[in-house]
Parts: sequence; C-alpha cells; structure tokens
Amino acid sequence: MLLLPVLLSLRLPTVGAAQQKCPGYAARNIRQTTNGLAADLHLAGTACNIYGTDLPSLTLTVEYQSATRLHVVIQDQNRTVYQVPESVLPRPNATDPATAATTQLQFNYTTNPFSFAVSRPNGEVLFNTSGSPMVFESQYLRLRTSLPNHPNLYGLGEHSDHFRLNTSNYTRTFWSRDAYGIPQGTNLYGNHPVYVDHRGKNGTHGILFLNSNGMDIKINDTAGQYLEYNTLGGVFDFYFLAGPSPIEVSQQISEVVGKPAMMAYWTFGFHQCRYGYRDVYQVAEVVYNYSQANIPLETMWTDIDYMDARKVFTLDPQRFPLHKMRELVSYLHAHQQHYIVMVDPAVAYQNYSAFNNGKNLDIFMKDADGSIFQGVVWPGVTAFPDWFHPDTQKYWNDEFGSFFNPDTGLDISALWIDMNEAANFCNYPCSDPSGYAAENGFPPKPPPVRNGPAVTLEGFPADFQPPTNAKRQASPRASMLGLPGRKLINPPYTIRNAAGGLSNKTLGTDLVHYNGLVEYDTHNLYGTMMSSASRQALLHRRPGERPLVITRSTFLGAGAHVGHWTGDNVASWEQYEISMTDMLNFASIFQVPMVGSDVCGFSQNTTETLCARWMMLGAFQSFYRNHNELGNIGQEAYRWPMVAEASRRAIDIRYRTLDYLYTAFYTQTQTGKPLMNPMLYIYPEDPKTFSIDAQYFYGDSLLVSPVIEENKTAVDIYLPDDIFYDWNAGFAPVRGNASLVTLSDVNFTTIPLHVRGGSIMPLRIESASTTTELRKKGFHILIAPGLDGKANGSLYLDDGLMIKQPQTSLINFAFNNGTFTMSGHYGYPANVSIERISLCNIGSAPQRVTITGQPNSTFIYDKDTRVVAVDTMISLTQNATVQLPAS
Repeated sequence: MLLLPVLLSLRLPTVGAAQQKCPGYAARNIRQTTNGLAADLHLAGTACNIYGTDLPSLTLTVEYQSATRLHVVIQDQNRTVYQVPESVLPRPNATDPATAATTQLQFNYTTNPFSFAVSRPNGEVLFNTSGSPMVFESQYLRLRTSLPNHPNLYGLGEHSDHFRLNTSNYTRTFWSRDAYGIPQGTNLYGNHPVYVDHRGKNGTHGILFLNSNGMDIKINDTAGQYLEYNTLGGVFDFYFLAGPSPIEVSQQISEVVGKPAMMAYWTFGFHQCRYGYRDVYQVAEVVYNYSQANIPLETMWTDIDYMDARKVFTLDPQRFPLHKMRELVSYLHAHQQHYIVMVDPAVAYQNYSAFNNGKNLDIFMKDADGSIFQGVVWPGVTAFPDWFHPDTQKYWNDEFGSFFNPDTGLDISALWIDMNEAANFCNYPCSDPSGYAAENGFPPKPPPVRNGPAVTLEGFPADFQPPTNAKRQASPRASMLGLPGRKLINPPYTIRNAAGGLSNKTLGTDLVHYNGLVEYDTHNLYGTMMSSASRQALLHRRPGERPLVITRSTFLGAGAHVGHWTGDNVASWEQYEISMTDMLNFASIFQVPMVGSDVCGFSQNTTETLCARWMMLGAFQSFYRNHNELGNIGQEAYRWPMVAEASRRAIDIRYRTLDYLYTAFYTQTQTGKPLMNPMLYIYPEDPKTFSIDAQYFYGDSLLVSPVIEENKTAVDIYLPDDIFYDWNAGFAPVRGNASLVTLSDVNFTTIPLHVRGGSIMPLRIESASTTTELRKKGFHILIAPGLDGKANGSLYLDDGLMIKQPQTSLINFAFNNGTFTMSGHYGYPANVSIERISLCNIGSAPQRVTITGQPNSTFIYDKDTRVVAVDTMISLTQNATVQLPAS
C-alpha cells in the first residue's frame, strides 16, 4: 500500500538541522497479514546518534484489531528494548478483527524513507509522519505527525492547563513528580499519553501512545502545525481510535486501558479531611460539628497526623491512641458513616515491624551494592517497596491485615494513597539521608498533647467486633528488560522535568527492580502499581467488597483499579476554575471516573466566598472531599454560615441526583461512556463548545455552569441551540440559541444548573443525612422533553457494595407523544417505589393523568414553570406505562 496522494499534498513541518540529518529507516520484506501487515525496518543511511545509538534493525507490525481500532508497533528486532509490562497494563484482545476493506482506519506507508499515515476511508488524514525522519535510538525516540491548522486537541495529562490544549509552542512533559500547587505548564503526578483530536463535523479520533518512559510531547505551528513525540526509551506502540464521535473515542480508549472499576454507593457521599488534625479528639469534634450544623457527612478522613512520628502502619500513642481510634470508628459505623486514613509508600528506615517485615522479605528497592535504597520522606530516612517483587503483595496484604484488622486494629472503610510518584524530599544524589532529614526537620515535631476532648461524641459503643477475612494474590513479573549500557541518571536528551534531573526528588533512575527492570523505564508506573497492590490488599482484607482507593499518581489503566484526587492544589479562584479541566480529563478521556479536586483548596487560606462556590461545584465531581493543609485556617463547611448553607444546598442536590450519578458511573464501567462530559462531547458539531471548560455536563443531562470570578454574582454561560430546563427555577424551560446568556443575582449559595432537553433523570424524592438512609427514599422521575418532544433515561440499582451482584435492575425510561414507559430488567429488591413523576414544558394544565392500575392519580400544574407533577406509586419491579400530556 503506497501513501495516498492526498497525504503528499499536506504542508509538512520542518525539523531541527541535527534531526533532519538522521537517515530514517527503509521498509523491506513487507508481508500482508490477514488483519494488517508486517515489515522489517533498516537504517536508511549513516547513523546520526544524536541522543544515543541508532538501532539498525526494527520491525513494524500493523493490526486492524477492530473496525475502529488500529494497532501500530515499531520495536527493535530482538525485542530487548523495554516495553510496558502486561502485568501492569494488559493489552486488549482483537476480539473482532477487521481487514483493510472493513476498517474505518486505513494504514498507508512509503518505503524509503519509511513513513506512515492513518486516514479515514474518505481520505481525511489523521496522522502523518512523512516529512521528518523517524529516530529510534537507545535512549531517544522521535516521531512527528503533521496536523491541520488550529487543531482542537484534548488530553495528554496529567496537567492543570485548559481543557483544549495550546497548540503553539506547547510542551507536555510526562514524568511523575510531587507537584505541590499543581502549577500550569509543568509535569504533575500522573501520565496519560493519549489525546483526542476533534474536527467538528469531520469527526473525532484518538491516539494513545503506550510508553512509560519520560517524554516531551511538543505541539507547535512553526512551518506547519505538528505534534512530536520525544521519549527517553521504550518503543513506538500506538493505538489509533476512529471515533467518529468524542464519546465513541472515549469508549474506545476504555477498550485499550480497561473499563473502570465500579465503586460502592457510599463512596459518592460527602467526605471531610484535613492535614493538621492534632488528635483523635479534634477529629471527633469535626464529626460532631457537622452533625450539629445539619450538613451530611458520609466519611471522615485523617491525614498523616495519626501516625507515630509519621511512620506508616503506626498510631501516635498519645494523640491517636488505638482504643480511642477504635471508639471513633465504631461511632462512625454505628451512625452509617465511614473512616479513611492515608498510607504512603515510603516505610521508615527504623527498627519497627513494618520495616523489619519488609526487610525480612527483601522487598525494598536496592542500590547497586545490594543495600536498601534510602530516601527521605515524612518520617525521615525511608525505604521504598519494589512493586515488581513477587513477595511485595504478601507484605502489603500482611501489613494491611494487621494494622487495619477490624478486631484489633483500625477498621478503615477504604484507603488514601499519597506521595507515590514516588516522592523523595532529598535532592539527588542523596548521599546523606540521615543528615538531610535532621537538617530539614523530618519527622516534624508533633503538636503538644491535650488532656482530653473539647467536645465529646455521644453514643460511643464500648467496643466493636466486625468480621475478618483473608485472601492472597501474587504479584506478576515483567519482561523486556531494556538495552544495556544506557546513561540512566543523565540521559543525553533532557526532558522538561520541573523537578530537574530525572532522579531529583524521587528514586534514583539507576535502581534495578527485582525482575531486572530499571527505574529509568518504570518510574511512571510506580504510583499505579502501588495503587493496584493496595486494591488487592483491601480485597484480601475484605473479599468481595468494592474497594475504594484514592491515589495521587496514575498511569494509563489506573481507573480499572482506583480513583484519583487531583493533588495539592491552591485555594485560589484560578484553581477553582481549572479544577473542572483536571476532572474532565480523567473522567472523560483517561477513564478514571472517580475523580475530584481538594474542595476549597489545599494550600493557602481559602475565603468564605471561594469556599462557598467550591462546595457547590464540588458536589458535581464524582469524588467530593473538602481537604486543606496544616498551618492554614480551617475550612470545614460549617465554619461560615454562607459556606454551611451552600453545602447543605449542594449536598441536597447531590444526594437527590445520586442514583443518576451512580447509574452513569455504572454505565462507564460497562461501556466506557463518560460519566462527566465536556460540552463538545454532547454538541460535537457546535464550534462554540470546543474551547469551553468552565461549563460541563454532570452525566449527559445536567449542565453545570458555575460562577468563576471572585466576588461576582453574575456569569455568562453558553447555551447551545437546544432546549434546557432551569433547575433553580423549578425546571422552567429555557430555549438556547447558540449564544451567551448572562445570569444575574447568582448568590453564593447557588450554582446554575440546567437539565438538557431529551433527558429523563431518576431522582430521589428527598435527600438524607447518609447514603444508607438515602437508599430508603422513593424516586422522583423528572422528564425533560427535547425539541422533538421525546426523552429517555435509565436507572441502575444494586446493593451498592459488592463486586459480584446476584440481583440487579437496569430500568429504561422513555417518553414520546405523552406516553411514559418503563421497561428493562428487574432483579434488585429496592423496597422503594416511584413516588412522583414531573413532566416539563406543558403549555396548559392537563385534564387528567392516567397510570396503569391507578385511575385516580393526583397531579399539580405550575403555570409559571410549566411543570406537571404527578403523585403516584409505581413499583420498580415491572414494566409500567403512564399517559401524560404531550409536551
């Protein structure tokens, strides 16, 4: 297959002089296969060796894995070069392979110098490497693709930049680091080298680059628009995803990285945390104060304060004694609430059980001389588990089983992981970790001991005896160990790591894992490997229950195991606004739908107005937690009357919509359809949506449009050419006309919300103090007809806790020409009914409403909002039909 003529006509960017001299490769021995092709690639001239040694012989494999997915791999002939282990990210199977005649993605190439392009059957070019030589060296790979002018690109995270990426002189660096303050334009905690290219009416496609090495992806428009990969190793391993809609691209990404893990129902409640709670009594005070303020609190968290001198798997015996901690947890459980603490990967290099057990199993990372690698984290000198060691899972299981033992230890409900980039406070080379720790005050001095609580919780049970259980799983091994003789500390090509050299503030990149892989190649996997090991440890501790693990550092596929919070943000209006971008990237592109920012901001002092706005916005994240830092003012939601009122209103809406959220989350775990949606995902042909990231869809029906400017009570929001229903105005209809609408008098306890026409939302009839109580409430079905008078929606029901569900319900709702129907699968005994149906946009009061088997149903018509509300009692165990007025 020769390169199509249309590809040759593109304006191609130029490259640097040194790279232009590189010879590229020539394709030989080309073999057609049933579902693609294979070829040998040989260096086409004198090696340039600009950042390493050119590899003389490569192989090309092209596979049409499905009609919408094309897999292209360029690797060394001997397969010695490191590749991401399948134990970390299993590769998708070609369950429905296509051929060149049936695919939506066509692969074309030229032989000498070798280049390739991917296009649609209509000739539109999606990826084109011609015009710049491919470089494949021992420590540097480069590949450039041309792009249309002014492209709409999204993804390539983790980052705190705007959702639509800058395409002029923009560099996105991938190298996990402890990124305090999550500054824009820098590498942060996680690595997801996948982007979405949206071309409006011409469709949307995605490109996923499966490579865990440090890299710079450069996007520029000098001498033509291009995107360029510059990576420190690995191979070219690409998945091209055809779309053609943005939502379909996201679903296709999920087929590569894995479907997200389902979360327990309670995890979607409101969570409270702070770094700086001085003792168990203050934690108890916070729980009490939330109750007194009538603000529903589902889960209480504790940061590293609970540890004895910041050592993992310990309790401070004076400030957080075990018997008082068990009283606190027992009280929470007795009141249908939950408790979570933080665990870091770094284990104090001291004579205590967690270190001694790890040392005895020989599972810590080692220096070249065989000694345990020492860094400095919160407890001082530390060791770091090697997640590739076959005994590390046993070690982690055992530490969890002992410290978090429900009978004798701290009975947590879930887990929070921090510092797993892995963070190391000591600058490279950390030649004197003990001296560095002493000089810099690690571990920090704890606060003075108080003699007792300022506030005592009533109703603490004397003891608590939940069940224990056990299970064990082994850690997998990896392959393809990487080329020998590389400069692992200071490679010739320097990526734009904001922390400096590759080994600065983290593990040494020359460290060798148990299986022979080096940290130079696997650094970006450390956080996700710890996360998946922690999930297994929670499953070992409580088999069958859906584990919640909230992690900081992630890689492709993390969502199949865990959720993510977006790290140590700042209490500023700028980061309040950009929190939406970070969430949308993870939920809609990276397939990590359990995600949220630290509400009200982590570092610096928040303000009353900022915290009120953020508590409202945070209610429309999937993960909803208020969290701030030691040394700043407290920001619990009850501290200001305005924030308390905003929080009560926000949680009321969140809880009434919780089953709508839960259903959308379940859908993403099954199909990859995003839980959160940028506006362009719902209106992909409307160019005005392409750059919007301060409005988004919660699910695919509820448009969230927060006020984003400091101390303002007005906001300009964009409403596409469609019909919407104003949540805050009793669901009154609003006709969008593809223009900005100014909303005035948006007070600090309100957030603008609009239901998209064509939606049916399953709501709880009222809110509750906990999610356990919420599940006892009946349902309110809200019908918001589209411009065509039709609407649809769904409701998923299960027990909310277990991984395997013997009984579930998936109910589909439809409305057309005045008839509401309910059909689907009914298996879960919800023990509640539909108690109300509301129909929007009715021009006049109806004469009657007919429900099968309920001839005398009562209804109320509001002429101002044009909503008919029908009081009814419809079982969630069988199909039903309701005759309503036509909209």
